[in-house]
Amino acid sequence: MNIIDKKRIQDMANAIRALSIDSIEKANSGHPGMPLGMADVATILFSNYLKFDSQNPDWINRDRFVLSAGHGSMLLYAISYLVGYRDCTLNQLKSFRQLGSKTAGHPEYGLLKSIETTTGPLGQGLANSVGMALAEKVLNLKYGSLIDHRTWVVVGDGCLMEGISQEAISFAGHQKLNKLIVLFDDNKISIDGSVDLTCSDNQEKRFQASNWNTLSIDGHDFDQINSAMKTAINSDRPTFISCKTIIGYGSPNKSGTETCHGSPLGNKEAKLTKNNLNWFYKNFSVPEKILKDWRQVAKKGKKAKDSWQKRIDKSPNKKLLLKQMKLIKLDRTEDTYNFLNSLTKNSKIEATRKSSHKTLEFLYKRIDKLLGGSADLTGSNLTKISSSRLNGKKLNYVHYGVREHLMAAAMNGVAVHGGFIPYGGTFLVFSDYCKNSIRLSAMMKQQVIYVFTHDSIGLGEDGPTHQPIEHLAGLRAIPNLNVFRPCDSIETFECWEIAINTPKVPSVLALSRQNLPLLRSSFKKNQSEKGGYFLKKQRNYKLTIIASGSEVSIAVDVQKMLNNQGINVNLVSMPCIELFEMQNKNYKNNILGLKPKVVIEASSTYSWYKFLGPNDLVFGINNFGESGKAEELYNHFGITKEKIYKKILKEIL
Repeated sequence: MNIIDKKRIQDMANAIRALSIDSIEKANSGHPGMPLGMADVATILFSNYLKFDSQNPDWINRDRFVLSAGHGSMLLYAISYLVGYRDCTLNQLKSFRQLGSKTAGHPEYGLLKSIETTTGPLGQGLANSVGMALAEKVLNLKYGSLIDHRTWVVVGDGCLMEGISQEAISFAGHQKLNKLIVLFDDNKISIDGSVDLTCSDNQEKRFQASNWNTLSIDGHDFDQINSAMKTAINSDRPTFISCKTIIGYGSPNKSGTETCHGSPLGNKEAKLTKNNLNWFYKNFSVPEKILKDWRQVAKKGKKAKDSWQKRIDKSPNKKLLLKQMKLIKLDRTEDTYNFLNSLTKNSKIEATRKSSHKTLEFLYKRIDKLLGGSADLTGSNLTKISSSRLNGKKLNYVHYGVREHLMAAAMNGVAVHGGFIPYGGTFLVFSDYCKNSIRLSAMMKQQVIYVFTHDSIGLGEDGPTHQPIEHLAGLRAIPNLNVFRPCDSIETFECWEIAINTPKVPSVLALSRQNLPLLRSSFKKNQSEKGGYFLKKQRNYKLTIIASGSEVSIAVDVQKMLNNQGINVNLVSMPCIELFEMQNKNYKNNILGLKPKVVIEASSTYSWYKFLGPNDLVFGINNFGESGKAEELYNHFGITKEKIYKKILKEIL
């Protein structure tokens, strides 16, 4: 790179630094250290390697740029303005971190077109990027060069300390996701001070051990940065580039220290830093020549997009690819009713995990964009079906290994990438390992389907470590997440149907290990859409019993016992509390009624008190489980038809 080119790049990088300083100072809040330190690396990346079109930000074959170290958000926001994204104006930079701004403290998916995923919880962006690279790989196998892009991710020390990072790099290396490139902001500083306080890892050797190509460079040497990126794009493995940088680069008194990590430089130090960088311009002002150089970068991206458009317009796969990238709606057809009818005809008892497996066999015949997987529990979760393929053009199933958190985060990456509806399985009790990613699924409004089996003490002998108690209540507390607990094969299909037809809400399917009877013979209408409905309604009722999942069949038996005593009872199946709460007041009042209520669910009772009065009963479990056979455990915890029946007679009727 000649002297003139280096001067141009330096000026462009300093524009990032200046805008970052100005925005953070105006907000009096933010993290200047990383934007100042990584500006040189980012400038080379966007100028020479990143394939994007700021005027067509939804271009499906763009490179993905992910700022996993999301606290350094001003790096992304400054670049977004400089390359001309329409939604990132100077006014947005001036309103950094303010209520209602698109330039939030950490990048939030959906606020700006340049934000590929919500980052902030460290390590999430790295794991999301693995999902994006996985989605690209699968689409590339199917459509060739029509989908052929890279995923670039900036990580910091904190991202690599988080446990999810090991799951991510291990999986990516094993899958040989060679279009994934990690740029490590190796500045040796964390909030507490020197990284030496907490970490002795040799990150290069760590990545090498997981089958990555690794490079180490001076993150302020343009030639080294350029050479490393050129090597990375030609690698047959994912690439890790350790960029040795100075945090707060340019700051005379704070660079290289933790003092510039998470606090503004301060007015005096900000001026000194700009002077040190030879930036003698007004706040939020970028000289026309430098801005023009950045806008030229955007023009290069437009040329790349236009060239791709010509190729896809000539391709016989154009319609198929565009269809794959669109949202779908699962409409009921004659085949649907034939399938549901077959479930009622073959009404032997079965676990809802098995019912889910049957539903997946049906869905795969109708939907070609499902991408399934399991965290090393395929045979237990029953997420793999007869048409599942592990490689080739029809690849549609992923063995994630014992990496629950990576699986959840990668599915988020697959979802935001587009082209697939990802679903993945593990035991409900291990949803704790996925929780942060589930929360982000909901926050980003992504269609990710979590298949959580072994949903209660009904799993039996594996004992309390594997028996979920508080998990349903915890998941139900997450906004914008539908938690389904179906009672039989018909409800299981209905819950899958709702999950497929709800593109902006992630779904949890909590499924049983133990066999359950078929309770529904009617299937013309999806009754689970209301969240809760009358499974059996009786005139002059004295009591309403509400249950979910495997306990609905117990509720049916209790109703029969009460009927034998001449006591009429309404029976409500509640597969999804969230959908029930979305119904109008009249519907909810009709279902709940004014008579005494009894709730039965082999789980924490916290989810249910909102529906109950002080004299109503809840049969649940508010302590950890035990090891033993399912029927013994239900008896031990008082969730049997006989014990429930006796307590109702004693305390309510």
